[in-house]
Amino acid sequence: MEPLRLSQDSRKSRDRRPVGKAPRNDRGNNVKTATDLLGAGIASAFTGMAEARDGFAPSFAPRETGRIISVSTGIAHVAGLMSTGSDELLAFPGGAFGIAFNIDETEIGVVLLTDHAHLQAGDTVARTGRVMDVGVGDGLLGRVIDPLGRPLDGKGNIVTESRLPIERPAAAIMDRARVALPLQTGLKVIDALIPIGRGQRELILGDRQTGKTAIAIDTILNQRGKDVLCIYCAIGQRGSAVAKAISVLRDNGAMDYSIVVVAEGNDPPGLTYIAPYAATSIAEHFMEAGRDVVIVYDDLTQHARAYRELSLLLRRPPGREAFPGDIFYIHSRLLERATHLSADLGGGSLTALPIIETEAQDIAAYIPTNLISITDGQIYLSPSLFELGVLPAVDVGRSVSRVGGKAQRAAFRAVAGDLKLAYAQFEELETFARFGAHLDADTRQTIAHGQRIRACLKQAELSPVSVPGQITILLALTEGLLAQTPLDRMVAAQTTLCEAAGGLPEDVQGRFETASSLSEDDRTMIVELARKALHSRSKNALETAPVPAPAPASTTPAQR
Repeated sequence: MEPLRLSQDSRKSRDRRPVGKAPRNDRGNNVKTATDLLGAGIASAFTGMAEARDGFAPSFAPRETGRIISVSTGIAHVAGLMSTGSDELLAFPGGAFGIAFNIDETEIGVVLLTDHAHLQAGDTVARTGRVMDVGVGDGLLGRVIDPLGRPLDGKGNIVTESRLPIERPAAAIMDRARVALPLQTGLKVIDALIPIGRGQRELILGDRQTGKTAIAIDTILNQRGKDVLCIYCAIGQRGSAVAKAISVLRDNGAMDYSIVVVAEGNDPPGLTYIAPYAATSIAEHFMEAGRDVVIVYDDLTQHARAYRELSLLLRRPPGREAFPGDIFYIHSRLLERATHLSADLGGGSLTALPIIETEAQDIAAYIPTNLISITDGQIYLSPSLFELGVLPAVDVGRSVSRVGGKAQRAAFRAVAGDLKLAYAQFEELETFARFGAHLDADTRQTIAHGQRIRACLKQAELSPVSVPGQITILLALTEGLLAQTPLDRMVAAQTTLCEAAGGLPEDVQGRFETASSLSEDDRTMIVELARKALHSRSKNALETAPVPAPAPASTTPAQR
């Protein structure tokens, strides 16, 4: 049987397909291509969404807010901020800020830093998530700012390098170096008898109007040309007193290396409280850069009173003299930040000169005793010496420098080693001499020598004396060159000696600034120079002295 065969026409009809239809293989390829295109489109869409998500910057941020319950002088009570941390900065309406001090279960006690006249109960308060900080950098030099870093001198905005928290931990023990370099104040009584070292904390205390600020200002003026930066922090002072201090610094060219931080007496107590901490953070920036810095706190009595006011308003338990229990801690953690850093950390130093005002010469009061125990020494200014015209009115017997003596230059120690003992003996004998008792020759000589020591240590305000001038004066005093100089001519004699000291060879003056002591040749040279200068001054004084007029001739009764 023959196999079934299709005709040629049948094969042709079999190959005929409907128009527009692809073969089965072509249809599979088309489906695969469409799937790939769809996947690529979906992937591209997801990629675009991811890029849009990553590049999206929302114009809002979530905030935790609360409301004001009550507002009073310098403080506010806030509810609704359950996650607030201690000392966190809070934002109030109208650009006001405050620091969270008391954190209770239901409310927060806030210390306000700005004017609060526009705040009222019910206003919204927001967390900032950060602590109080201040701008730091070279742009602050020569400027007058408040503790928030806002300019007060009308010279425009300040460009700062970075910001630092006002509350910072003190340097660790192993990060510190010993106090080895002196800080010259330009005041003979301090540099010779109560020396201060760089990195030291030296307290200045005394009654009102005894010259405490004058010593601090003179110290700042003496740092000109010594690569030492100075920060003057006025705490709760009168505006007129602060303006006078700024004027003195500006007139003497000291603002070029100084920064003034001001919290006036009429500022909120919270601003007064943070002033020394903000100033210290500014100083630490320079210290950590390897610079030597001096900071003056004028004065911490007002700071303690501001903290007492805030604590009582926040109903913290009062203690002695109504001060809170942590009054010692707020000053110790402040002054412990003054130090001399080790060489590995740059070797910078921060020298603190806190000022305390005593009442009725009571240095055993609460705040003075706290500061005396915290600092490395104190300079006590006596009202009785001030009334006698002994300026600066430093009571050498009650003043001490516990670490500065090790930093004092050997040249100073060589000429001023026995002065403090001789001066103390003189003050004791002077008290007995006032009773009119009969004194032997040795006692009279001791008193006469002590009077010349006191005359040499007296110094006018705003007139710092250079190191060569001080050493020349003290050496002339110890060698007896001033024994025959009348007390009323001691000022002129010291001026002559200072001028003569400028003629010393540069190598000798260079040894004054080093750790090496004076050689016998150096001492002989200085003594001879001083003797010649005093002799020349005495000779000129005699030549220029006016000739007394002749006495009128007596007349007889007949001539009358």
